[in-house]
Amino acid sequence: MPPSENISRVYTSRRETRAFYDRISGFYDALSARSEAPVRAAAVEMLQPAEGEWILEVGSGTGHGLAAFGSRAGSGGRVVAVDLSERMIERARALASAYPVDFVCGDGLCLPIRSGTFDAVFMAFTLELFDTPEIPGVLGECRRVLKPGGRAAFAAVSKDGPGSVKLRTYEWMHRHLPAVVDCRPIFLGRAVESAGFRVAQRRIAEMWVPVEIVLARP
Repeated sequence: MPPSENISRVYTSRRETRAFYDRISGFYDALSARSEAPVRAAAVEMLQPAEGEWILEVGSGTGHGLAAFGSRAGSGGRVVAVDLSERMIERARALASAYPVDFVCGDGLCLPIRSGTFDAVFMAFTLELFDTPEIPGVLGECRRVLKPGGRAAFAAVSKDGPGSVKLRTYEWMHRHLPAVVDCRPIFLGRAVESAGFRVAQRRIAEMWVPVEIVLARP
């Protein structure tokens, strides 16, 4: 059975997703920031953003990765943050106000960015929000906007590896309470490879469910 057939589907519309994140933007950090922070930091370190680079974060949320990118890219670089939710962008803009970050309200499935623009692309806890047939398109957009020799780091709740009661419970909640648990575990590394990337590094971390972190090159 292909891995995609083993993944729960996402039936939430873009409009519903945007409204959900607009609604929870004020308390999103209280719900998720502490649990996501170590994984996000590990993915940033795997990406190794450098002085003068152009860096794109897709699904920037409340902006906790942007300070790291802004401080490392420096005045010679550029950081762009894309998110579907205007309210999440407002929160991120305040958090990253000390750094020159450009914010774009947009959809990862159709990035409003020219091809071959960025040295690095970053996406954490975002790919799981897209329906299974959309994932190759989102990853294709990440490839499209990378410069030759660029790289991308992804982090996502993982279905790879042994199952657990917690993971099965999480998937059950996604299937039965999608308005509350809107993302689900995916086969991240396999999806990245299927989209034409070459996986350079990969590791499984633990949040309260397994999380996969992948560094890839086109």
